[in-house]
Amino acid sequence: MSDGAPGQTGSGPIRRGPAYPAAVEKLIEEFAKLPGIGRKSAERLAFHVLKSDGPVAMALAHAVEDVKKKIRHCKVCWNLSDGERCGVCENPMRDRSQVLVVEQPKDLIALEQTGMYRGIYHVLMGHLSPLDGIEASDLTIADIIGRVQDPGRNAGGVRVAEVILGLNPTLEGDGTGLYLQKELESAGVRISRLARGLPSGSQLEYANKAVLADAIVSRQQLGG
Repeated sequence: MSDGAPGQTGSGPIRRGPAYPAAVEKLIEEFAKLPGIGRKSAERLAFHVLKSDGPVAMALAHAVEDVKKKIRHCKVCWNLSDGERCGVCENPMRDRSQVLVVEQPKDLIALEQTGMYRGIYHVLMGHLSPLDGIEASDLTIADIIGRVQDPGRNAGGVRVAEVILGLNPTLEGDGTGLYLQKELESAGVRISRLARGLPSGSQLEYANKAVLADAIVSRQQLGG
């Protein structure tokens, strides 16, 4: 006869199944893969979806699906776009002879929110980082050089007169800027960079509008 409690066999701990149904656990795991989202936050997000009305939850699902199916990179500047060219490159009111080079689309968005810049952009999709194996061929450096050398590759077929380096003021950003400056020195374009009102080691996306606006207006020419 077992010495355990009624209905229990043996004296070991009770084997417990998963805390959540498989579908819920999967949703929590996927949310937890997002940047800055831990297990607890993932659980809160999952339960928010569970408590939402069907149409609300499906709207989120469709939004994710649309982003993956419809969003691409602008064929001119590599900004995010739902067509071949982004809204900035398509805008005839922009100064297409002036190209501001940034690392990521989120940096472009931060600069656009200042309302101070009237030119167009080029998104490198990262920065040089030899320790991480990221070389010039892994970025869109060849594309910005091509735009400078061949006006036909720039928005509106306009010749590029100035390249502004708007890279993050970090070691990698500075290294990428120096590489671009060297590659473009013989191209006959003015090369400048955003003023150092941006603290060294910071990120453009976290700078306030006033700092970014001052950086654009007070940009510095590089080279001769």
